[in-house]
Amino acid sequence: MKSAIYSYHSSRLFRHPASREINEANAGLVLCFGAKSLLAGKPVFEMLKEKFPIATIAICSTSGEIFHTEVMDETLSITAIEFDKTKVVPKQISINAFENSYEAGKALIRQFEPADDLSYILVLSDGNHVNGSELVRGMNEIAGEKVLITGGLAGDGSNFSSTLVGLDNNPEEGLIVGIGFYGKNLLVQHGSQGGWETFGLEKMVTRSTANELFEIENYSALELYKQYLGPEAEGLPGSALLFPLAVKLPGSEEPVVRTILSIDDKKGSMVFAGDIPEGSQVRFMKANFDKLTNAASGAATLTHEQQAVSPDFALLISCVGRKLILKSRTEEEVEAVNEVFGHQTLLSGFYSYGEISPLKKGGRCALHNQTMTITTFHES
Repeated sequence: MKSAIYSYHSSRLFRHPASREINEANAGLVLCFGAKSLLAGKPVFEMLKEKFPIATIAICSTSGEIFHTEVMDETLSITAIEFDKTKVVPKQISINAFENSYEAGKALIRQFEPADDLSYILVLSDGNHVNGSELVRGMNEIAGEKVLITGGLAGDGSNFSSTLVGLDNNPEEGLIVGIGFYGKNLLVQHGSQGGWETFGLEKMVTRSTANELFEIENYSALELYKQYLGPEAEGLPGSALLFPLAVKLPGSEEPVVRTILSIDDKKGSMVFAGDIPEGSQVRFMKANFDKLTNAASGAATLTHEQQAVSPDFALLISCVGRKLILKSRTEEEVEAVNEVFGHQTLLSGFYSYGEISPLKKGGRCALHNQTMTITTFHES
């Protein structure tokens, strides 16, 4: 397995010097993460197809592009991989063809032929029209714990307007892409951490509908949230990114993080980037800059400690909320990952509207917000 990364900006394609020498005409997979303005305004697929003629090409809009240890905006971050013994099988569906995201998730995974050598599925999904929680629930219904699934929801900067995903064609709204990796020589590992501090007592969700939260302990969730925030409540809804929610879903002991997208003062509700079912246990959280960076190191360590060799390539998918909080310090979390890998692993990825990864090794995938999620690849 050999990988190379390229950045497209200023109407030019730049190859990173840390890239390995690959035969571009023989690359089997190309992942392109880029600003929606570029993906919608330029013939990106045609450019990639000309450079990598036989590759499966997956394209995804972002809220920021990760190009090795740099975090960029309004660019394309492109990864080309040449496999020796691994086969990739791409599938796609449109959310418009299904009643809901749960059914879409089931349909996507059903397309992959069950086989002993199906080692991993990468999922890149529309981040606006798709309910990420329901998508993951549907995928788990079919995949169970038989195959590792990681990935993320496409982004659109901090606009939360529309996102684009494409497979072997120009990207469009509403698409969900899955790429199956077949072969017994491919080692794929994963890690995901948040780095947020919890505060206050754990409380139960008593009224919610999908991703809209109304009541905690039979009390207005929004009013309770404002009480916990104190003076910071004056900055709502913008300040909500600094105070996500830790959620223990019914039947689970491990919490997931949920980002608050908006508030509704009239209804007394909060809308999250993921479902919060009734019966969930929740705690409020707050940002800690150093812990966010340390969590990125922790996610990398989770993948690295499971293998004796440095991975060939690491896919980093981090939340737009982390980027908006870290601001000028955003690259610190990517550099922290590079440190863990001993500067031996090529890094690429994007800032997303949601991250998909199991909570722990061997478990089912889950939707996360506000995490750094890392998937590593090594072919023996």
